[in-house]
Amino acid sequence: MIGKLNHLAIVVPDLEAASATYRDNLGASVTAPVDLPEHGVTTVFVELPNTKIELLLPLGTDSPIAKFLEKNPSGGMHHVCYEVEDIIAARDTLIAAGARILGNGEPKIGAHNKPVLFLHPKDFCGTLVELEQI
Repeated sequence: MIGKLNHLAIVVPDLEAASATYRDNLGASVTAPVDLPEHGVTTVFVELPNTKIELLLPLGTDSPIAKFLEKNPSGGMHHVCYEVEDIIAARDTLIAAGARILGNGEPKIGAHNKPVLFLHPKDFCGTLVELEQI
């Protein structure tokens, strides 16, 4: 069902400093910050030859990652995103297998303007999983 690794997401306390670390110290290509109010984050993508790293900063007080940053003030790994060809079929297969879909179970449009869903970390070895339809 899952395809390629699309990206790894890291929550950071300072998006500009984190972007500079990847750009200046590691020589990576880094996109400009984009606010995603519907997800409560500002995001930057570090583009690598085989995948991406998404740097996340809370946007607003209701951000779903604000509590993560409170518990991990230096930031840290937040989720892993896998590509799927059909997000509805993937969701239905996962639900039938007993996996929990976060939110209302309906895909939202993610940072790449494609449908995404998040899966409960307790069902996936303690890791928050994002599925993105390609």
